[in-house]
Amino acid sequence: MALIVQKYGGSSVADADCIKRVARRVAETRQGGDDVVVVVSAMGDTTDELLQLAEGISERPGPRELDMLLTAGERISMALLAMAVEELGHLACSFTGSQAGVITDAAHGRAKIIDVAPGRIRSALDEGAVVIVAGFQGVSQETDDVTTLGRGGSDTTAVALAAALGADLCEIYTDVDGVFTADPRIVPAARRIPAISYEEMLELAANGAKILHLRCVEYARRFSIPLHVRSSFSRNEGTYVTADAEGNVMEDAIVSGVTHDRSEAKITIEGVPDKTGEAAAVFTALAESGINIDMIVQNVSAGDTGLTDISFTLPAADSATALHTLEGIKDRIGFRGLRHDDRIGKLSVVGAGMRSNPGVSATLFSALAAAGVNIEMISTSEIRISVVVHIHDLEAAARAAHSAFGLDGDQIEAVVYGGTGR
Repeated sequence: MALIVQKYGGSSVADADCIKRVARRVAETRQGGDDVVVVVSAMGDTTDELLQLAEGISERPGPRELDMLLTAGERISMALLAMAVEELGHLACSFTGSQAGVITDAAHGRAKIIDVAPGRIRSALDEGAVVIVAGFQGVSQETDDVTTLGRGGSDTTAVALAAALGADLCEIYTDVDGVFTADPRIVPAARRIPAISYEEMLELAANGAKILHLRCVEYARRFSIPLHVRSSFSRNEGTYVTADAEGNVMEDAIVSGVTHDRSEAKITIEGVPDKTGEAAAVFTALAESGINIDMIVQNVSAGDTGLTDISFTLPAADSATALHTLEGIKDRIGFRGLRHDDRIGKLSVVGAGMRSNPGVSATLFSALAAAGVNIEMISTSEIRISVVVHIHDLEAAARAAHSAFGLDGDQIEAVVYGGTGR
């Protein structure tokens, strides 16, 4: 008998029929002799609808009350799924995040899991029940208040529970058949990746792939939890994410995947005095404002002016905070001005094969040049190359890079069953 944790996203539990379909899948796993713990997201667009309600009441709703509101979506899903499983003749028990023992810090809206105390879950499993847990939420160790984990929180909940329970496998059910070499909505020739390493998946997740959240993969790697990403709308085999899957096992490709990200913006600080400590002062101020910086480029000082420009990318949602922070230190630093550009996109190619194969950069840049795409910024890691391009060129850039590295399939493999890709 194995212990399997299954996570179902919002599109998988979007309505009563979807919940019944998920219940049948859960029941089949239980009938096979395995213990099952299920983590669910809110139904469909429930979280967005709750946010809109809150904004209709208050322009700046308090973070504590907003978390109290948003956690209701997952509680609805867990209770309905428990009812559906019991209708199929199986004992089921639903728990909120706090009841399941998910302990977090006190950061409302972006809480981090500190510990999991799964005593009630173990007791319910010992009684033969299917356990259903509300994802995306926990309880603060400091305040005893309900907290939410932010984007990808249900994925992270599932992996954290799998680690705490010593599960044999964590299955992430979504509305596509696994991890693909690119987003099939813009690259129809994208292929499913049968197996991928944690390292490669981390790079894909960090650079725009929406199928798994970065924190979820980090947690899985830390505790060596094997992940199986698959669709709740089909019976097809998905993608396994493990420590020993190296590269795209279909053909040992140099590049395993191409990702794109439309959610970033670029800020350029013009005329920064080129002297020791100025860059540190700039990025310390941004860090203290909670701004997560991605790519950074600093130019060589211009002529005899002793001034340089620093450009960096960041989440577009944080642009206003970043600009306000930088204006606040302008006189102290002595830079000339700021430029903000939210019409950019980031393209990344990821693959463990880059370590031992020269010419990856040349192939990428040649493909983009042939497609008429201008590169604004470049960033690299050992297994990734990222470039910033104009937002209007992003999709063409993704298709060009995908073809250049031989990732195009001979036939259409990807089906987005639920319409969101999560």
